[in-house]
Amino acid sequence: MKNRKLNKKRTLLLLLSIICIFTFIFSAVNIVKWYVDSKKVNAQMKDVSDAIEVSEIEDSDKTEIIEQDDIPKDNPYWDYIKMNLIDVNISELKKKNSDTVGWIQVNGTNINYPFVQTTDNDYYLTKSFNKKKSSAGWVFMDYRNNVENFDKNTIIYAHGRLDNIMFGTLKNILTSGWLKDTNNYIIKLSTESENTLWQVFSVYHMPTTNDYIQVYFGSNEEFFEFGNMLLGRSAHNFNTTINENDKILTLSTCYSKSEKLVMHAKLIKRESK
Repeated sequence: MKNRKLNKKRTLLLLLSIICIFTFIFSAVNIVKWYVDSKKVNAQMKDVSDAIEVSEIEDSDKTEIIEQDDIPKDNPYWDYIKMNLIDVNISELKKKNSDTVGWIQVNGTNINYPFVQTTDNDYYLTKSFNKKKSSAGWVFMDYRNNVENFDKNTIIYAHGRLDNIMFGTLKNILTSGWLKDTNNYIIKLSTESENTLWQVFSVYHMPTTNDYIQVYFGSNEEFFEFGNMLLGRSAHNFNTTINENDKILTLSTCYSKSEKLVMHAKLIKRESK
């Protein structure tokens, strides 16, 4: 009886040891894979940066300020519309990846990437900018959106990587340091047809849902209710409003296995190329 107990104990310890060894190997392989993918992304971005310039441009006679209703004089909006736009040669980027549709820059984060678009929302979850397999994926626009004429809600996705590439630093938007600096409340886009400036109005994380990635709306009233739903979710009061004429930019990434981290901004300035 005593020998049986000892044998059972030894068997259990052996099984636990085997499980621990396999867990260690699995974790080590994933860490190496993350490191390799991160290194590849940084190499691709260096290649892009060497070939493409992200330049700031001042307002011109082509600049359009999007009309807003009843904004107080002390509202930072009046400072935002004076900010420079960014301009990027998207045609040159298309030579590197024909799926390229624009460039995104988010103040107060490391997000400063070309973004792509294809016929689904799956391909670039596991493909890099060079279309090779990568767990890092790439920054991509929802396949339903029209980059030539922004929809009422334009959505851009990327992985929330722990190594801070892709949308990894989007988590900054919920920190006090990011929120205290009102200059961070801006997103800049450059596409082949125009350069645009977007003012942040909502940031939050919540259990995974699809209700914030609606693209089509049956009426202005439906869009107005949608915009105010997003506004009401915000973890911070950005002292702004949404009206039925606005256009929204949504950034979405994972916050945890069961939650999403989301940022919404509205179009306040544009300039055609």
